[in-house]
Amino acid sequence: MPELPEVEAARRAVEEHCLGKKIKKAIIANDTKVIDSVSASDFEAALLGKTIISAHRKGKNLWLHLDSPPFPSFQFGMSGAIYIKGVAVTKYKRSAVNDTDEWPSKYSKFFIELDDGLELSFTDKRRFAKVRLLKDPAAVSPISELGPDALLEPMTVNEFTESLSKKKIAIKALLLDQSYIAGIGNWIADEVLYQARIHPLQSSASMSKENCATLHKCIKEVIEKAIEVGADSSQFPKNWIFHSREKKSGAFVDGKKIDFINAGGRTTAYVPELQKISGNQAAKVAAEPRKKTSKRKSGGNDDTDELSNEEEKIVETDQLKKGPKPRGRGKKPPMKRKSDDSDDDMAGDDNSDDDEVQKKTMKKTTTKQAKAEKASKKKVSSSQNSKKPKKAK
Repeated sequence: MPELPEVEAARRAVEEHCLGKKIKKAIIANDTKVIDSVSASDFEAALLGKTIISAHRKGKNLWLHLDSPPFPSFQFGMSGAIYIKGVAVTKYKRSAVNDTDEWPSKYSKFFIELDDGLELSFTDKRRFAKVRLLKDPAAVSPISELGPDALLEPMTVNEFTESLSKKKIAIKALLLDQSYIAGIGNWIADEVLYQARIHPLQSSASMSKENCATLHKCIKEVIEKAIEVGADSSQFPKNWIFHSREKKSGAFVDGKKIDFINAGGRTTAYVPELQKISGNQAAKVAAEPRKKTSKRKSGGNDDTDELSNEEEKIVETDQLKKGPKPRGRGKKPPMKRKSDDSDDDMAGDDNSDDDEVQKKTMKKTTTKQAKAEKASKKKVSSSQNSKKPKKAK
């Protein structure tokens, strides 16, 4: 999904090509799932005749400042993208609209034509984005609830280290939390952790000062490098895990095998040989008896996930401090979904509860069958006894 570099590339393209120009035409899609809390006709009327003064971004959100409110804002979701006709904005593959496609694209949700003939469109193939019309986008949700922007408002290394020391959550999950740092999504989190050689399930509070400083440096470097090439992933450094993270099976980076686990509710790529649990957490892992990974969970691969499963168990224990699961057929609580970060990389296909229910059902069925057979035998026996001739006295 689009993350900070992709959205920043869009902001810079708008800033370079659209500022000072007046909107002479607007077409807003009649799609209430994407166009939030305003009708298409009212949205269009609010844009016509307005001049674009500036373009702003925080995290994965972009908004246009016009010469008077209200202002259009864009939460990119899973596949949102800004396109300016004739301008190479970004080549984010999931959002790409081919040159041969109709213009504006059938996926366009927001389209404007400027007074010099330039045309801009916000598209969203998968319809998880949100386009809003707001008087002050930065003052209301979701932008008002974001943490410091990873590019514009970075913590100092000391602030970062101190903040991590107070967080017992796994580092990958923390980096995905937009209220902690805004703009880091799944691929950036995987990349910075790989570059820093930190395991995604390492407890944040257990990280050494050296690891905190290295991670702080890698966040800055990865984001700046991605922005430097206009979020064109084909130009990302060859030694980035990004290029292999979606292969899922048989993936390698610099000759090292990539494994995939669930961290922070997301499918996570990491290199076990380089990214190891450290500190007290490592001692806990070593003390735990290893359990062989089932083929159903590992996808039939080898047992390289074995250690990571134990690590995840320990982190979850540290985070949640839960007691033993209650027995019985209680309903499984619904999984919470974070806004904007939920995408097709979501993992967690755990069918253990379903298996348990199935076993109980089979047991009950077997018991019922046994009772039915027993009752049937009694009935037959009783019938046979009634048919026997009585003995003469």
